[in-house]
Amino acid sequence: MSVIHTIGASVRKQIASIGHITLFGLTVLTHVKRPLYLRQFGIHAVDIGYYSLGVIGLTTIFSGMVLALQANSGFDESISAETIPALVVLAITRELAPVLTGLMVAGRSGARMAAELGAMRATEQIDALKTLRTDAISYLLTPRFYAAIAVLPLLVIVGDILGVFGGWLIGTVVLDINGQVFLNNAREAFQWDGFFSGLVKATVFGFIIALMGCWHGFNAVGGARGVGAATTNAVVHASILILAANYLVTTLFFRFVG
Repeated sequence: MSVIHTIGASVRKQIASIGHITLFGLTVLTHVKRPLYLRQFGIHAVDIGYYSLGVIGLTTIFSGMVLALQANSGFDESISAETIPALVVLAITRELAPVLTGLMVAGRSGARMAAELGAMRATEQIDALKTLRTDAISYLLTPRFYAAIAVLPLLVIVGDILGVFGGWLIGTVVLDINGQVFLNNAREAFQWDGFFSGLVKATVFGFIIALMGCWHGFNAVGGARGVGAATTNAVVHASILILAANYLVTTLFFRFVG
């Protein structure tokens, strides 16, 4: 009975944590009050978007290059050279660009959110904001949430372009595919519903990254060790939730969009 009690208490604790995190995210999203702190929104949008372009660009370019090579070598008996562009553009726009962008931003910006907020909690800066009659949620959390949600789709569009460019580069230089033929086949294979599903995924991933980063950082306890734990948990939990959300969104699109 003690074992059953322990398992039940653990499950109850996890369910309660999920409820607290969900309410936290909904509270932050709906907590739009004056002043709007547009400057904070701009700062976080630049940090999440502009300063992530390098890692997103390298990740998606090399993914497109590897995808073209794998398509050529792994399916050389059943796939034609004209089919490689279609495979690249569909895989990049539907899956690789959104997922890789989400994971890279989670590792960079999600960790930064948790570290910054955790340090502010440890040094009592959040409590100091309350004494100055500043709404901590409106000033610290809401701009981060909306910046991540707004910027992630733009990063995915950049990842789509660079990923297809990587495939084109390998296709023309290594696989001897005519560049114009590659682009024409890629354009014919391009599907707007797949592209749109990638943007929807990016929006969901942006919410997840901000939710995990802000939740773990805002509720960090235990000084420096607590800040480190919050940063690690924010990245790990965001990465797992991104992969799970990717499956759910893909399933919904296949069922309702086709």
